[in-house]
Amino acid sequence: MDYKSLSVEDLQQQLQQIEQSKVDLEKALTQRWHEAKSELAQEIRELIDSRGYDADEILSLVMPRRRRAGGGAKKGNRSYTRYVDPENPNQVYTRGVLPGWMKEKMAAQGYDPSVKEDREAFKANYLQAVQE
Repeated sequence: MDYKSLSVEDLQQQLQQIEQSKVDLEKALTQRWHEAKSELAQEIRELIDSRGYDADEILSLVMPRRRRAGGGAKKGNRSYTRYVDPENPNQVYTRGVLPGWMKEKMAAQGYDPSVKEDREAFKANYLQAVQE
């Protein structure tokens, strides 16, 4: 396409369409990623069942619980992933009610803060995850 012949308004419209396409693609990618994980989990469950094992027993060998060495789960012993805005490290989200800055950024990127999938996609695509 020859962009030299387009007006400023046409160029802005083209850019908006491209940005919306990017948002749509990111949403589709995130959804497909979650679907692929679910499919993989189902395949693993079927493999374990086909061999005659208990899924919980096998999974505990694959993913041992972190709390075992601590002598049991304590409510104050939990750690949560912190999500940091790469553009402003002072803006941090851990869990609970979404802060205003995060809602604004989600809306600017075409995400709906009230939709769980959109919140997860936004955290995965735009924020930096930091484990405490």
